[in-house]
Amino acid sequence: MTDLDLNWVLSTPALLGVAAASIAVLLTLIMKFKVHAFLALIIVSLLTAVATGIPTTQLMPTLLSGFGGTLASVALLVGLGAMLGRMLETSGGAQVLTDALIHRFGERKAPLALAVASLMLGFPIFFDAGLVVMLPIIFAVARRLGGSFLSYGFPAAVAFSVMHIFVPPHPGPVAATGLLGADVGLVLIFGLVVALPTWYVVGHLFGAYVGRKYNIPVPSILRGSTGDFTDFASAPKVGTIIALLLLPILLIFMNTGLNMAATAGLVSLDDTWVQVLRAFGETPIALLITVLLAMFLLGTRKNKSSTLVESVVDSALGPVSAVILITGAGGMFGGVLRASGIGGALAESLDAVGLPVIVAGFVIAAIIRIAQGSATVALTTTAALLQPVVMGNSTFNPVELAAIVLALAAGSVFAGHVNDSGFWLISRFFEMDTKTTLKTWTVGQALVGVVGFVIALAIYLIASLF
Repeated sequence: MTDLDLNWVLSTPALLGVAAASIAVLLTLIMKFKVHAFLALIIVSLLTAVATGIPTTQLMPTLLSGFGGTLASVALLVGLGAMLGRMLETSGGAQVLTDALIHRFGERKAPLALAVASLMLGFPIFFDAGLVVMLPIIFAVARRLGGSFLSYGFPAAVAFSVMHIFVPPHPGPVAATGLLGADVGLVLIFGLVVALPTWYVVGHLFGAYVGRKYNIPVPSILRGSTGDFTDFASAPKVGTIIALLLLPILLIFMNTGLNMAATAGLVSLDDTWVQVLRAFGETPIALLITVLLAMFLLGTRKNKSSTLVESVVDSALGPVSAVILITGAGGMFGGVLRASGIGGALAESLDAVGLPVIVAGFVIAAIIRIAQGSATVALTTTAALLQPVVMGNSTFNPVELAAIVLALAAGSVFAGHVNDSGFWLISRFFEMDTKTTLKTWTVGQALVGVVGFVIALAIYLIASLF
């Protein structure tokens, strides 16, 4: 469903007022009246849909589209990732890898080692999938060394975030690159130039600050709720655990690598062997293959009964069910805001402000992001809006075009909050309340946007001199 399906009667100021009021009501329900986030998101989504004039015949389709669309991308990843994490946790594999990391890097550098690993894994794998795969290792390191969990989890989460939003082959920067006619190779190179310093400022420096300020216990979400399963412990080899962590990354990277090769004309997507390999590299399939292999390597091969293996895998789903449902409800809320036409109304209003293209792009993307939640929607909407201006201006050199794409990407990640499904993913997996998540993750995402834009603007200004 698109905005064109509906006959809107509200003006842009009215739409903005409804959006602001809906967010205020949501925060009040959750933070003041302690209404469960899942229920609060459904209530506010319904009220917002009614207030913005969505016809009753399209009310439920709009709500279910946002909810189902989010679950389609999140539920499989979270469920399969939780199963893998549960087996790594109960087998002792997470502890084995933790000991190896601490032995190799030392206790003081262990959080940095986790973040560097997350940056590397974040190149081919999406934010949510990468975070779920890494969480059992992060949990184990945090339990071993002590202190606030944010000291370990926040830098790693920011690492996945900056790679996802700035660096191809992730969908947002790839889509914006195509719309604006930029060179994907330059966007990738300069995307790393933006992403790495941004991670250092936000993930490392700001992450150290929030770790000192907020004492968050190590979450127990992957430990399950049906027993300790001590019989599943086997102290597997470090190489086995590393292989299980790298397998989905390699499979996903194979998929994206083939896509890029097809774009360059090196292979054809119509070839059967390319289609088969790409299918194995789809994130849910890659995780499914890894889970099945983990069941064999950590269970069957260690002479664990099939009943025990099934029980361990099953125990992973209960704790993450709330994460999946709340994330889906967050997608529902964001979907209602998108269907209301808020993003398009904002874009049209800001297009006439007269700012330089790179600045206007950042501002438009940031405001659309804040209004409707989705970074990918904010980035692609802004790129489509600016396409006639950018494509019609032959004076932009290739580096300037790449910098414009990255400025839009920086705006699209700005200040993710309660209408963003990723916000709820972090809140529930880190076991933080909404207020603390706003103070840490939302502020961190705002900093990612600002720092990323400053670096992109510097690249643009330097490129304009030549």
